[in-house]
Amino acid sequence: MTRAKRADTAPAAPHVGDSHDLIRVHGARVNNLKDVSVEIPKRRLTVFTGVSGSGKSSLVFGTIAAESQRLINETYSAFVQGFMPTLARPEVDVLEGLTTAISVDQQRMGSDPRSTVGTATDAHAMLRILFSRLGKPHIGPPSAYSFNTASVRATGAITVERGDRTKAEKATFQRTGGMCTRCEGRGSVSDIDLSQLYDDTKSLSEGAFTIPGWKSDSQWTVQVYAQSGFVDPDKPIRKYTKKELRDFLYGEPVKVKVNGVNLTYEGLIPKIQKSFLSKDKEAMQPHIRAFVERAVTFTTCPECDGTRLSEGARSSKIKRISIADACVMEIRDLAEWVRGIKEPSVAPLLDALQQTLDSFVEIGLGYLSLDRPAGTLSGGEAQRVKMIRHLGSSLTDVTYVFDEPTIGLHPHDIQRMNKLLLRLRDKGNTVLVVEHKPETIVIADHVVDLGPAAGSGGGTICFEGTVEGLRASDTITGRHFDDRATVKDTVRKATGALEIRGATANNLRKVDVDVPLGVLVVVTGVAGSGKSSLVHGSIPAGEGVVSIDQSPIRGSRRSNPATYTGLLEPIRKAFAKENGVKPALFSANSEGACPTCNGAGVIYMDLAMMAGVATPCEDCEGKRFQPAVLEYKLGGRDISEVLAMSVAEAEEFFGAGEAHLPAAHRVLDRLADVGLGYLSLGRPLTTLSGGERQRLKLATHMGDKGGVYVLDEPTTGLHLADVEQLLGLLDRLVDSGKSVIVVEHHQAVMAHADWIIDLGPGAGHDGGKVVFEGTPADLVDARSTLTGEHLAAYVGG
Repeated sequence: MTRAKRADTAPAAPHVGDSHDLIRVHGARVNNLKDVSVEIPKRRLTVFTGVSGSGKSSLVFGTIAAESQRLINETYSAFVQGFMPTLARPEVDVLEGLTTAISVDQQRMGSDPRSTVGTATDAHAMLRILFSRLGKPHIGPPSAYSFNTASVRATGAITVERGDRTKAEKATFQRTGGMCTRCEGRGSVSDIDLSQLYDDTKSLSEGAFTIPGWKSDSQWTVQVYAQSGFVDPDKPIRKYTKKELRDFLYGEPVKVKVNGVNLTYEGLIPKIQKSFLSKDKEAMQPHIRAFVERAVTFTTCPECDGTRLSEGARSSKIKRISIADACVMEIRDLAEWVRGIKEPSVAPLLDALQQTLDSFVEIGLGYLSLDRPAGTLSGGEAQRVKMIRHLGSSLTDVTYVFDEPTIGLHPHDIQRMNKLLLRLRDKGNTVLVVEHKPETIVIADHVVDLGPAAGSGGGTICFEGTVEGLRASDTITGRHFDDRATVKDTVRKATGALEIRGATANNLRKVDVDVPLGVLVVVTGVAGSGKSSLVHGSIPAGEGVVSIDQSPIRGSRRSNPATYTGLLEPIRKAFAKENGVKPALFSANSEGACPTCNGAGVIYMDLAMMAGVATPCEDCEGKRFQPAVLEYKLGGRDISEVLAMSVAEAEEFFGAGEAHLPAAHRVLDRLADVGLGYLSLGRPLTTLSGGERQRLKLATHMGDKGGVYVLDEPTTGLHLADVEQLLGLLDRLVDSGKSVIVVEHHQAVMAHADWIIDLGPGAGHDGGKVVFEGTPADLVDARSTLTGEHLAAYVGG
């Protein structure tokens, strides 16, 4: 073969195609952005910094990533677009140089009970194919190993047309699935504790029911049973005959007459299931939610022992391991087991499965198992699980967008995450990261700092340049970049102890530990070491324990901080009292709502396969209420003006003068305490950042009557400058007589603790032990654990 000779020539001029090395944003106005213009280098790692609510996510996710996704969607046919989510164009004048954007955010993964780590990453699908090929005995195709597929068999007649004749033929359809028939693939069965529904020593006429809201004179509830004729209302429930008890608990729906009104009678169990268990628990009133948590218990399915699989699926094995055994293994152990299977006929499948499992280990999630419910993953774990499919990708010149990838990571694990981000960049990709941790900001090629404040006080670019330039700048981030907390000289003395004995939740190994009360306790350890299992799984929940975890806030488009915190209730009553009308008029969910937009303030127009459009309601001009309602004033302001106030403005408004309202002022004080003074009272919950939602929950629960507060990483989404304010808040809680237990990775919180409980030494089965108990100063001096080493380096010890 000959190759053409190339004549030596002078270096060629740069190709015009190489000039597109910037992403240009001009005039971005999404959420609180104020005509932001910025140029971001491609094939580099750019970190976006700034206080929570300054507009980082609005710029990176709401503008750059959103427009990239919208443009990609537009390349499909109108028919295909009809099946895709519709995206509106972001409010921005010019966006140039975009590449395909892949967003890896903190959104929790689906909370469907059948969604697991295995199903979310395709690892389970590959395992099912593997067992369908190599499993002994052979029980069928891959669907036979799926707990999402039920076995179905049907026989009947079908009509077959041949030419001008039709003929009836008998046909049989059969599909073999792996779903356990008892729990329907959920692994657990629910049971209702009857003792929480009624006192069986009493009769119905004596008030036997203990269900919230079920009053003796209510014809819709108690009287339906008392006057049904199925049971004797004057007989104690424990003396019912078998037939009476069956009709009382499980009776089929039937019409009965109660006080001359036709009503439906049905058994108590199905009635409770329909009226309570079919609703979202998060949306219930607190006393109703507490009742449901007491009355309903979830136990492991006795048929499948929690594996979710049928007996047939569990019987088929490879090297004495069933698919149920494989899914319960820690992923790093499963990877070793797969590595030991040598079968040329399925070599490509084994390679793909091996690569996926190794990616889990590489990203620091080797301690998980494939049967772990996806809804139980923390935001940080969910984000890293989503990264799995991108690590081995051959794609280049892609824009990867990450939202605080270090959330939930121990300082020891952050270095590993940094290497992964740099690896994606070094493959020729553009990596955009929203981040607060200095350990990750420091690896950036380029930094964009937004601010200077949050909400309406932010939305502008304060700094662009290198990390060294940021350090030298006079921005809030620059001033606090090298902040380091110091270990306390003196610590508070415990007033008692919460004893935990023989804790075995998840990977805990019969842990015995005394958690001091009356002080600030910080529980530390690498991701997967057992911190949450110890705190949330072993501390007994009761009246005195207020637990604030990272579960997301649920709400409609009309939900806002005022409705979520209960702040709107005293405000509505004050408006009603001042004007002599009903409180319901001052709710956008009730009588006072604008009938055109139903209290949303905007009209949502569905344009089929094109992007839906939200336009301000012309009737109420976006104010959400009927014009007549806005005639009523309190302190010279109408209800829409009050909801447009920031927390700080409302705190002043309701603190004195005509609108003095102590009940509202207390809630506003708590919102300001957690650093949400800039937040608008009427801002939709759906637009809040992860950090804002977490602190909103904290502010809400601060009003609860509890002696022990359990917090799960309260620094999530907090800027360096805000951590000090959080520490002050935790101190105030302790000084007011509360006990505060915090699961946390942030070294500033560790240094501020009165007592540290460190779990480890590793993750999964390498963890689950208490490796240190004592003061932060003792931990720094000992340096006997990974946490001790990193805390010592942080405080300069």
